[in-house]
Amino acid sequence: MRSWTDTLRFAFQPVVNLTTGTVAALEILARPEAGDVLARAQREPELDGRLAASAVRDAARRETLLPLHVNVFAGTLADLGGLAALRDAVRAVGRLPWEITVDVCPPFTHVPHRALLEGVSALRGEGFRICADGVGDGDVPLRLLDDLAPDLLKLDASLLSRTATVRAMRTLCEELGALLAVEGVETEKQCAVARDAGAQLAQGALFAPPARLPTVEVYVPQLPTSIGALRPAGPSVREFVRPAALLPDSASAEQVRTLLTGAPEVSGVLLVDRGGAPVRSVQRDRFLLSLSARYGHALYADRPAARLGDRPRTVGVTATAWEVLDVVADGEHSRTADDVAVVDDDGRCVGVVRLADLVRALAESRVEQAAGLNPLTRLPGSDAVTGEVDRWVAQGRGFALSWLDIDGFKQVNDGAGFAAGDELIRAVGRVLARAESDAVRVAHIGGDDFLVLADPAGLGPLAAEVLDAPWSAGGRAVTLSLATVVCPPGSVPDHRRAAAHLAPLKKAAKALSGASWVCGQAGRDGFEVRRGAAAAAAVPTRGGAPRAS
Repeated sequence: MRSWTDTLRFAFQPVVNLTTGTVAALEILARPEAGDVLARAQREPELDGRLAASAVRDAARRETLLPLHVNVFAGTLADLGGLAALRDAVRAVGRLPWEITVDVCPPFTHVPHRALLEGVSALRGEGFRICADGVGDGDVPLRLLDDLAPDLLKLDASLLSRTATVRAMRTLCEELGALLAVEGVETEKQCAVARDAGAQLAQGALFAPPARLPTVEVYVPQLPTSIGALRPAGPSVREFVRPAALLPDSASAEQVRTLLTGAPEVSGVLLVDRGGAPVRSVQRDRFLLSLSARYGHALYADRPAARLGDRPRTVGVTATAWEVLDVVADGEHSRTADDVAVVDDDGRCVGVVRLADLVRALAESRVEQAAGLNPLTRLPGSDAVTGEVDRWVAQGRGFALSWLDIDGFKQVNDGAGFAAGDELIRAVGRVLARAESDAVRVAHIGGDDFLVLADPAGLGPLAAEVLDAPWSAGGRAVTLSLATVVCPPGSVPDHRRAAAHLAPLKKAAKALSGASWVCGQAGRDGFEVRRGAAAAAAVPTRGGAPRAS
């Protein structure tokens, strides 16, 4: 009688880093040629554990150095806890636990959550990475997702049409310190949407279909760096992490040479201790040059490779790209091109970053940002604020969105000249730029129009600064109008709805004489006139439109 192992084959699908365009890991997929072994594995935890172990052994036979993703049903983790079969297989093939990500797969409905969390904790204690798989197409409760605190969250590509949901998942990942991946990506449009929504990783037929042999050759569409994903402090280093080539710190120079000559894409090897912490860094070119020197191989081949290594340069997983550049700049000039090791909170290596990836992405972001700046004020355009509005909405955060413009600006240009008008716009822009902070975002839409996003409580001082200033152009006194819509948490689904609420308020502010400020709230009729000729509360008219009283 044939065993299930006789009809089971494995396929490898690359998990792609959307920032660097490289393969970050390989997911191992079971492909039974006959029978219902996967259905049985869902019912039989011991069989599922043996499948995971077989996947790791199959990858070892393919001699891939890339980190691996292994699928395990949630019920298996709840029943078997630490997955002894998987742990033994990882040790037997010479892999390190932190090179393995366990993709916890649905169903979750009838799985005892406490037992599942205990199983996850046991794996994490061994050093394994945890991924919540099938989110959006499965039955994982949000509360359980929060309790799992996965290192990676995989969304089904079917969710990409629901951008607010994807952005909410990105926000959750940021709070949990997790990466966001999208699986099942088949088109360039889906790839662009995933990137714009903030996903760092993706997999699917677009990049490379599952194949019997591991591959690092993938197709990644050329996508511009997303300004919204690059925060003022710089993009997170996690967006640039590449797989690290790891060997134990006791490895000989011959072992390192064998690894490097067999994998030309590897730029260096990190020697790690038993806990996975980098001890020495072996740079490819310098190492091979030492061995190729006269008597080099005879001198070093059987000796510890650590003798030919350097002290590793490391950064934490929460570091930004700019902080990595600081580490590189502070080091020896001869090591500028060396990989920088990225370590987790326990000091274990989770990958490396390359200087070239960082410089390329930061340069692209600067070009993209410069293209989006208004040439007169050097303030960003409306996309910067509307993107931040959507981010705040996804976070469940209340906000005030304001429209500021100059009263009678055409008459200013006609009377004082365009140069005086340009200088007035620059002056208003400078005041707004000084007000920018984590709680205030400003944009120059064009002409004399500006957008301001702020916490509702902090808007008063900014309004006073722009409305009370003695503005003038060519000796003519000028006033400004401000319209604000306050959006409590949950009152609007996105920036478009907020803008729709703001439009009539702008019209009302422009109808008042002198410096004016009209404030309303999303979902409520009427508005309050805080500045202007009629400084009284507004009431709805019989037809429902607001009017000042």
